[in-house]
Amino acid sequence: MTKTLWIVLAVVAACVILPAGCSVSSYNNLVGLDQGVQAQWAQVENVYQRRLDLVPNLVETVKGAAAFEKSTFTEVTEARSRAASVSSSGSGRAPADANELRKFEDAQNQLSSSLARLLVVVEKYPDLKATQNFRDLQAQLEGTENRIAVERMRFNEATRAFNTTRNTFPTALIASFFGSRFQEKGYFHADAGAARAPKVAF
Repeated sequence: MTKTLWIVLAVVAACVILPAGCSVSSYNNLVGLDQGVQAQWAQVENVYQRRLDLVPNLVETVKGAAAFEKSTFTEVTEARSRAASVSSSGSGRAPADANELRKFEDAQNQLSSSLARLLVVVEKYPDLKATQNFRDLQAQLEGTENRIAVERMRFNEATRAFNTTRNTFPTALIASFFGSRFQEKGYFHADAGAARAPKVAF
């Protein structure tokens, strides 16, 4: 009788402890992967901020030589302002869903398009292209665009790792229990025809 009781207690304990242990492990794994996504998002924001910081200097450098291109300067300034407001309106965390990420992406893409148009304007001013200041800014912008592509790729990799784990069984049950805390995360997507960064080399 005592042996049977111990067997029953061991089975009951196993039925309680194993699921609890699995739940704790799944939760901790999700927390670690979520932190990986947040850290990578901080890197994405850093490189986009670097580009935002370069824009005023680039505009001022070009404006001195191309004073009649006022509409282009206005467009770049407005696009930079929109991109900055979308970047600063968040909580510092990765966007909670694909729609939030899309808004961020759209604002950044508008800035990319405006910068591309500004650099086309520069084609009309060979003396400007020859200045050291412009060449330095051009090189920094080109390097920043490359870093943006790399950090977006790394963000997508961290997102894929999180989403894959989040959607596997039994982790999906644990994630759904916590509601939006472990919501599936969105990816960066290239726009149609935007397979390359804005051209900054002349």
